[in-house]
Amino acid sequence: MKPLSVEVTKVVKESERVTTLYFDKNFSFNPGQFAMIWVRGVDEVPMALSSKSSITVERVGDATEHLSEITAGETLGVRAPLGKGFNLYSGENRDLLIVGGGVGVAPLAPLAELAKAHGRRVKSLIGARRREDLIFRDRFERAGDLRISTDDGTIGHHGSVTDLFKEEDLDRFDRIYVCGPEPMMARCLSILREENLAMHSEFSLNRYFKCGIGICGSCCIDPEGLRVCRDGPVFSGDRLIGSEFGLYRRDQCGIKRGI
Repeated sequence: MKPLSVEVTKVVKESERVTTLYFDKNFSFNPGQFAMIWVRGVDEVPMALSSKSSITVERVGDATEHLSEITAGETLGVRAPLGKGFNLYSGENRDLLIVGGGVGVAPLAPLAELAKAHGRRVKSLIGARRREDLIFRDRFERAGDLRISTDDGTIGHHGSVTDLFKEEDLDRFDRIYVCGPEPMMARCLSILREENLAMHSEFSLNRYFKCGIGICGSCCIDPEGLRVCRDGPVFSGDRLIGSEFGLYRRDQCGIKRGI
């Protein structure tokens, strides 16, 4: 897939470190799928689609630094949609639980909106370091019930979003969707495993990508060699049990780095 040239039409500063870029082209995608964004002269990096015409970027490295400084009228190369997204299962129970932390809420916001449009009852738990770091709060509120946590207690529960997760009657939800910092997701999976509910959950993973289409193997996870870019980035929780998830990941040189 060749990159499609898109023009940035609008830039929204969601927080101190997070920016949403809107494009002049729409992409037909399933929430949880991603785009490979080519920053000309810098790098090509994977980004979750936060809507049919936007990506949401957290400033963490050279490429994301450049993306965060882009202004309306500039162009980027985009390959999208890629990977496998979230599944909206049609079980007897219409209740869905969405759990997000930090910029990990970006692919979950369109999922919440899609679920509501399909008549599902959505409950969302989202967490951030501070009130100022919360993004897409309005989108989750419009989609259903919302509970918030912040590390510093400036809004909502004072603590981690996993504290809120532990308070839920998880068995009543048809499906549970999780995306955020990996230690947080690993804690959620541990709770689900204890309650024999891992098979009813889906997790979106973040790994180092090069090609984005399953050829180079840089994003494979141990021990099965699942390719995050092709077999994921969304995986059923039970498939992650016994893997490297929550323990380590590989850097751009293939060296294991603890989570």
